Amino acid sequence: MERVTGIGGIFFRARDPGELAAWYERHLGVSKVPKTYDDDPWWQDEGPTVFAPLPADTEYFGRPEQTWLINFRVSNMDAMVAQLRDAGIAVEVDPTEYPNGRFARLCDPEGNPIQLWQPKVTDETDDGKGVLP
Repeated sequence: MERVTGIGGIFFRARDPGELAAWYERHLGVSKVPKTYDDDPWWQDEGPTVFAPLPADTEYFGRPEQTWLINFRVSNMDAMVAQLRDAGIAVEVDPTEYPNGRFARLCDPEGNPIQLWQPKVTDETDDGKGVLP
């Protein structure tokens, strides 16, 4: 069976798309959409990705009207959290270290939930096993 090879884009509505794109670039390093085909888009590092439809009544996203949550992989949770907090962004670090790694939560300026995940990789064959905490 042919299968997709990864996430090609994430598209969502925003009250101020330009400012929100700038916030993601400034604080999380997610490059804005290129203005020409000669410019490169944001490139992800290869790694595990979880695709998880959840029940309509889940509390996992926070607000009941919120229909999505984006999870970004990070290589150094402590450094990323310090960087965000230094910029005045509230970040809640989950104190539990799960078998698949560490997690933290924050919101973008429009209140969209963001989860950070530092996968736990114990050796070259361990892929982090991307299950929900």
